[in-house]
Parts: sequence; structure tokens; C-alpha cells
Amino acid sequence: MIFDTACFEKIGVERLRQAVVIREVETAFLNLFAEGRLHGTVHTCVGQEFSALAFAGQLRDGDFIFSNHRGHGHYLAFTNDVEGLVAELMGRSTGVCGGIGSSQHLCARGFFTNGIQGGIVPCATGHALARRFQGPSGSVGVVFIGDGTLGEGAVYESLNLMALLRVPLLVVCEDNGVAQSTMQSATLAGAVLPRAEAFGLRTWAASTDEPARLMDLAAEALATLRESGGPGFFHVRVARLNAHSKGDDERPEELVAGLWKADFLRRFAQAQPEVHEHLRQEAIARVGAAIDCAEQAAPLLLADYASTAPNPALTWKPAVFAIGDFRMVACLQQVWAELMTEMPDLVMIGEDILSPYGGAFKVTRGLSDLFPARVISTPISEAAITGLANGLALAGMHPVVEIMFGDFITLALDQLLNHAAKFHHMYHRKACCPLVLRTPMGGGRGYGPTHSQSLEKLVAGIDTLTTVALHCFVDPARIVRAVMACGHPVVLVENKLDYGRRVGPPDLPGYIADESESAFPVLKLRPGGATAQVTLVTYGGLATDAVEAVRELFVEHEVLAELLILTQIGPMDASAVIESARRTGVLVTIEEGTAACGIGAELIARVAEAVTPLRALRIASLPVPIPSPKILEAQVLPGRRLIVERVSSLFLHD
Repeated sequence: MIFDTACFEKIGVERLRQAVVIREVETAFLNLFAEGRLHGTVHTCVGQEFSALAFAGQLRDGDFIFSNHRGHGHYLAFTNDVEGLVAELMGRSTGVCGGIGSSQHLCARGFFTNGIQGGIVPCATGHALARRFQGPSGSVGVVFIGDGTLGEGAVYESLNLMALLRVPLLVVCEDNGVAQSTMQSATLAGAVLPRAEAFGLRTWAASTDEPARLMDLAAEALATLRESGGPGFFHVRVARLNAHSKGDDERPEELVAGLWKADFLRRFAQAQPEVHEHLRQEAIARVGAAIDCAEQAAPLLLADYASTAPNPALTWKPAVFAIGDFRMVACLQQVWAELMTEMPDLVMIGEDILSPYGGAFKVTRGLSDLFPARVISTPISEAAITGLANGLALAGMHPVVEIMFGDFITLALDQLLNHAAKFHHMYHRKACCPLVLRTPMGGGRGYGPTHSQSLEKLVAGIDTLTTVALHCFVDPARIVRAVMACGHPVVLVENKLDYGRRVGPPDLPGYIADESESAFPVLKLRPGGATAQVTLVTYGGLATDAVEAVRELFVEHEVLAELLILTQIGPMDASAVIESARRTGVLVTIEEGTAACGIGAELIARVAEAVTPLRALRIASLPVPIPSPKILEAQVLPGRRLIVERVSSLFLHD
């Protein structure tokens, strides 16, 4: 190709300067890795600089970007923060995220990256939706994906949602024709643009081979979104001149050589060598100074960074029970209506949650009548709607997601584990994600293998994610309000059988009820005037069965039990259990999920580290799919009868 001087003039020296800076930064990173001064991985955007400038470089104050693993150019075009980026990859405290996020996890004002392919698209959709809730501003968002990301289901869920919700978001697909090491022809069926067009999105296409045209079309696309308020899709053909990461390039040498020969910056250097060399030396000097400055900065001390305040000393007070004769579902309906009145930034999201249906278990019934704009009924897209909530939360709103059945939480797990739970810390505390995901768990209704599981153990062990389980003996309104005050992501577990149960004090004559002084209290039921022989611990829907079992153990077997009912099961504070087990020496955990790697296993491990000697027993569901027929379901799930049998057997020979 011959360099077009008119194209050079149209692009202008300033944009060429920015492109050269991006390339020199990326080149410096590769050199630093080769010298052993960087660690891990880096995905350079050499050859794609003008895509970054066309979109990130043409945004305004108030606009935002979600980028991916190959996002350095996007960051530099949006922020011009060479120094912060260099320090970040070098692991220094002066980095944009204190060195914690490194190459793939950057956060600045209005800029977010994450390395999980596809997962940022629903987050960006939610962030764009937040702009609509927060008032008209004419702002738009851009989310960058690669052509390989078109294999991810979350992308298509999000394209559907952004079209339905009419959010001002431009999806930019940077198509370099190769997914890591595999050519696109082997992994992608059909064409790119028809995918977006099928959802009714406005589409554009251009190439970095013609950067002036790309700049013009990008400006047109952004202006169209500002005017229409709806989404769009831009297919950009780019050339990835380097390896996927540092040195894993299996493409034919002649193919890569041809890409370098056609590279616009290379052609610019040949046509205008003096101008190019001047810009390059400027960039080299700036990058070199940034490296020197970073090397003088100290790394973070993560032991101090990650440390949290110790749990306060355990204190107890007389338990406070709900007054009135209400079923759990009615309590939840009321508290959510109150909270939506009090919190104008609270948005309820889920499948079939509009009135008159109000969700599969009727918790949201009536809310859409009261708050029609803030109750959003969605398609069956658990990953995308959880990501939508993540994006809303990052924008400062308080989204609540209903996952219709707890079994389906597995479809949202990526958004919980790799996004919501990590944003705050990997972004050096520059962002918060107050997402609340509520879902019903448990069996007993004959719903069978895919609608009866208790899967809370899958999320209770996720660092920085709080997992809370409601039960009928602590007012659910208190717990829901505490959840909404957390400021960080929470999974709220509701038991299916509890929805129809009455909320109030347990029926245990002769027992004293205390609760711990905490936002998510432990309820302790202890025999008055006598010493308990065994500590029972449970949570959620099995609290009702456990109370009945405690009564029967005393009446039928003369076994005195102390029962602890947890509300917060992750991260776990075992101090109340340790305190009780020290007195009894016998610990029995009761959960509706299976025992392996479960809540009970973690509790026993915690207590065993502090209490010796200790006798321990786990009561849980059988490790088989849960049948629908009642007679078979009862054989799988734990309940009052099994608790009594297993606990009383511990004392047969005492």
C-alpha cells in the first residue's frame, strides 16, 4: 500500500502522536518482560492503535468504556495516563490500581477492564442503563470485544437486553481474525454483522487500514447513539501484529510479515521519516521516564491491604422476634416496597417479576405497579441480568436481581465470582459493587433434580462476597435492610418452604432465646437452668426442622441441645459456634445441601482448630439428584426425623 499524504493530514499530528505513544508503551512492555522486569502476561494492541483512538479517543467527559484483556490502547486513548499504566504493570503502588489489577484489570474514572471474555458486555449494558436512570446527559458507552468473544453466550444475552432496554452503548468488535492461536475460520460460523443486526442494532464496519475513514465512521456512530439513545455495533477489522501474549504466535511467518508491511504506522514512517522519528523519540522519552519513576515507587503491602478488622467480641442480647401473624412472603413483599420507596436508586431485575405474576414465589408481586420504571422483567438470561446488575452497581445504583430458582445460580456464577466479588479489591478500592442477588433454595416441593437443590456452598466460599440465609425466626425485614446497607455484593438465600411459613418466635418451652449483636445475627436457643449436651448448628429452611428436633430430643430421648441458627454463612464467623462447642464438646451441623465441601464441613474445620477434644457430625442431603415423588424426596433431604435419629445415636452408649 502507498501512504496517502491526504490521509496523514486528515488524521493530524496529534492523533499520530497518540498512536506512536501507544505503540511505544506496548513495545516497552515486551522489552521489560524480556529483561525480567515484568511478571505474568501482557496482551499488546500493536497494530490496533487507531481503533483505540477512533472510539476511546473520541469520547467526551461523562462517557465510559468497558474494555478487555487487550485494553492498554483503549486506556491510553481515553486517559493519556502513560505513567499510571506503566506503574500498574510494574506492580507499583503508583499504578492506576496500585499494581493489583496489572495488565487486564484497570479502573479509572469511567474506564473499566476485565480479562474474562464476554463478561464485560452485560456489565457495560447495565452501566449504560444506569445513565438513563440517572437522568439525560447525552453520554454514551463503548464496550470492546474481540472476534473470539463472539463465541460467548453472555454476549448474545447482552445484545438482546441492550436492544430491549434501548441503552446508549456501542459494542466495538475488534476483529483480528485469530482467537489466540486458532484462525477465525475454524471457530466462527457465519458473518459478524448479521449477529448484531438480528437483534435490531444499528451497525457500522471499517478497518484500521483506513484510519481516517474509521475515525469518521466512529464519530458518526457515537453521534447516532447520543441522538437516538439506543445501542449500536461496530465491526472493526484490525491487524494483530504481535503474538497473543508475549511469544505464543503460531501464525505463518509470511502472514505476519504481510500484516507488518501493510501497517499504517510503518507506512507513515516510510513516507514521513523525520516526523515519525520525532514523535517516536518523544514517546520513548516519556515511556522511559515513566519506567524510571515506577521503579522508584514501592509495591503495596498486600498483607496490610487485604487485612480486615477483627470480628468484634461476641456479645448476646435477648432475641427480638417479629410481631404479628405474617408469612415470610408477605414480610418480603412489604420490606421491598418500603425500600424501593426509600431508595430511588434501587432497581429490581428478574424473570417474570412484573405484576400480577410477581415472580415464581410472589416476592415481587405489586412492586411493578408501584414502581413501573424500576422493576425490570427480563428474558431467561441469568448471566446477563447479573452482569446488568453489576454495571448498575458500579454506577452507584442499588440493583437487586432475582434468580428464579437457586439451581440457576450456576449460570450467573461468572458474574459473581469473576466480576462482582473482585471489582472492589482488584480496582484498588476505586469501585464498589453493591449488587444483591436473591434466590430461593431447597427442596420439599417436589420440583425435582433441577429445581430443588441447595447450592449456597458454591458461593459461600467466594472471597469478598457475602452470603446470607433467611429463616423464619429472625424478622426477614431486618435482614433485608442489613443486606441493602452492606455496600458490597451479597447473595441472599431464601428457602422455598419458608415463603409460606409464619415468621415469629420458636415454640420451645423452657428454652431461652438470645441473638448476637451483629447485622446478621446468630440466634441461640439454649435450655434454661440446665447445661446443654450437644451443639446443633443450622441455617435457612432447616431451622424449623431443627427446632422441632430439639424439642423431640429432650422429650423422647432426654438429650439437651443448644441450637444456633446462622444468618450469615459466608464469610463465616464461627465464634458463636466455638463458644458453644467449648461447653458441650459435641458439634452437629445440619444443612440441606450435600455434605462434601459444605457449610458444615467448613464450620467443623473452624471449630476443630479451636476446640479439643471435639466430637463432630454432619447431617446433610444424600449426594444424589433430588427426585420429585414425595416418598423418594423425603429419603434424600434431611429433616426432623433424621436429625433426631442421628443426634440421639451419639448418646446411646454414654
